[in-house]
Amino acid sequence: MSAFPPAMTALAAPTPAPTASDSPTRRRWRGRAGLAALCTGLAAFVSPALAAPEIQQWTAPTGARVHFVESRALPLVDIQVDFAAGTALDPAGKAGLASMTQALLDAGAGGLDEQTIADRKADLGIEVRGGADNDRASLSLRSLSSAAELDAAVELVATLLARPNFPAEILERERSRAIAGLREALTKPATLAARQFNAVLYANHPYGNDTTPESLAALGRDDLVDFHRRHYGAARAAVAIVGDVDRATAERIAVRLTEALPATEAALAPPPPAATRAQVIRIPHPSAQAHILVGQPGMAREDPDYFPLLVGNYVLGGGGFVSRLTREVREKRGFAYSVYSFLSPQQVAGPFQIGLQTRGGQAGEALGVVRETLASFLADGPSADELQAARDNIVNGFGLRLDSNAKLLDHVAMIGFYRLPLDWLDSYPRQVEAVTAEAVRDAWQRRIRPEQLVTVIAGGDGDPAAAAPAAAPGGSQ
Repeated sequence: MSAFPPAMTALAAPTPAPTASDSPTRRRWRGRAGLAALCTGLAAFVSPALAAPEIQQWTAPTGARVHFVESRALPLVDIQVDFAAGTALDPAGKAGLASMTQALLDAGAGGLDEQTIADRKADLGIEVRGGADNDRASLSLRSLSSAAELDAAVELVATLLARPNFPAEILERERSRAIAGLREALTKPATLAARQFNAVLYANHPYGNDTTPESLAALGRDDLVDFHRRHYGAARAAVAIVGDVDRATAERIAVRLTEALPATEAALAPPPPAATRAQVIRIPHPSAQAHILVGQPGMAREDPDYFPLLVGNYVLGGGGFVSRLTREVREKRGFAYSVYSFLSPQQVAGPFQIGLQTRGGQAGEALGVVRETLASFLADGPSADELQAARDNIVNGFGLRLDSNAKLLDHVAMIGFYRLPLDWLDSYPRQVEAVTAEAVRDAWQRRIRPEQLVTVIAGGDGDPAAAAPAAAPGGSQ
């Protein structure tokens, strides 16, 4: 779990009104700058909350699930609508469809073209963002809470969600950009390693759907229209609202955002991924640095071992300079500037991953130290001092996870989409404090298995001292 930076504390002058000579682009950036200045300026007077806020939950008449936190500290409202429309739903041969559908929601909708939509965002001073991952596609809104601005902003976002046009010419433009960007990324060893790692961990699983230039080229406008019709419905929607509105206003917002969405069925969870087997995969590349990834499918968002795995990962490689991997790989031997481990919980088991870069000629030695460090941790678990330091850091950093509306929205949206308990934020510090060394050792020994660890090494061939690294036990070279 990553830590979040504290809010900035600078005041700025108000944004001037747009003039007739302003270009749409200048007005768009000026509006965003004004809203950002207001956020950061007022944040100077807000202390990070030590207690989790109350989350209210209900189901809207449209069928959408709603989670709401009333926060009067700033005259802002942050809203996020998540759909069970992530990349795991990409059809065969058309990987990239979910991401492209989400990306083109604001390319034209309800009779408004792309430029008109951009102008309205700028004139209202709102931020509209979005993205797609394996599980969900999202659109978020940040607006001032004054009635006129908020109503207009919600109306615009409702139009984007329910009535996107997916103009063919803009699809062609964005598809060409995506293909060009992907082809450039595929020249880099870090990209090659990450894609191969994901493909092996999730072979024949929806999480293994990586885009290719060919799959992007296969996307047509009808594909986007059909994907939106099948997946962007209220039955698949989770709405998170945080900010300066009351419950009645939040109820109206949720209805307006979801009342015109297409009728869809509720989403089904993807199957759990199959167990991997230990193997080493080398990807030749003329880089001097070797990019090394080691891991296996890890934990789901609602995993019974969530907290022992979380606390243990801080000790192993998630704690930065105080982690075992950093001490053994970087500080003692100087094999890498940075080495890390993380667990990425998703609807079903997301990846457990160890990663580092090192000179090609010492990749084998560095990999050997990583394996030894992991094996020692699995055998012994954390020491008493390591356990206490991990719990203290995670708990003491909890306030920084909730010290702004935007950060709070991220968590409320996550709780809503994954149907976590409403007291999840309240119970988080207590659950961390309750983790014992025995619980960490038990969870890690059961869940992280050497015979299932996949190793991918990309690059390093440009180092004159490059040599073949040692193979994993039972693996292949």
